[in-house]
Amino acid sequence: MVQCGWAATRTKGTYLRSKYDSLVGRRGKKRALVAIGHKILVATYFILKDKVVYKELGAEYLQELKKEKQISKHLKLLKELGVEVEIKKVA
Repeated sequence: MVQCGWAATRTKGTYLRSKYDSLVGRRGKKRALVAIGHKILVATYFILKDKVVYKELGAEYLQELKKEKQISKHLKLLKELGVEVEIKKVA
């Protein structure tokens, strides 16, 4: 699984590569590779169990997820301070 993780981290513009890049700074290269191998194993299990096609999330998936979490966190903090905020997405 580590070899599969190593191969997956060498592809550009994929979810697994961006996940590896986010983990390697905190955990180191070897632990990040084991984590990617685990992600591949879990994804494989559910693909076989549910009989679905693998869906690549893309490299931007983690950035968008982090952005949404930050927005909701800051909105919650503002609400606790008594500030009401209206959200408009800028295109």
